[in-house]
Amino acid sequence: MLGVSRASAGEMLKRLEAEGLVERGEQKEAILTPLGIERAQKVVRKHRIIERFLTDFMGYTAAESHVQADELGDTFTDDMIERMAERLGNPDRCPHGWPVDTDFEQAENRELVALSDLGPGDRATVVRLAEHDGELLHWFYDEGLAPGTPLEVAKTEDGTLTVVAGGREHAVEDKRAAGLFVRRAA
Repeated sequence: MLGVSRASAGEMLKRLEAEGLVERGEQKEAILTPLGIERAQKVVRKHRIIERFLTDFMGYTAAESHVQADELGDTFTDDMIERMAERLGNPDRCPHGWPVDTDFEQAENRELVALSDLGPGDRATVVRLAEHDGELLHWFYDEGLAPGTPLEVAKTEDGTLTVVAGGREHAVEDKRAAGLFVRRAA
């Protein structure tokens, strides 16, 4: 998924372990240490603030901002990020719906489900879009399935959900639906 070799990933894990950011579990899995969690939260917050800056001030589309934020992440200091956040009005979310505050994100996770978990007649509102796949992210926006979009599942058939959003039907394969996080309508 990250496009790196197994050897490169192994070397990176060794480096993270040496820096005290990860430790190995019983099955040799990598587990973030408290310091690793703290560092990861800072990286995520920085990324989301940069995405907001790129969309709100620089005119990038929401999908483009993710790619650019990946490239720019290490170039901004903590002070620069704080100034950006302040200039942006301390945004709550990135353009893809993910909370800037990672603690809030964890709490909100309990309220959300993947679109793939819904069935015919279920109504919901899009809250977040998976960011790990740039092509998928573009597809969500091209289909009009952006955060804040209300939708209703019309039918499910052969691994595809048909949803009505924005006055039209959208065929969403299960793989794509698993990356679209929604809040069920009350």
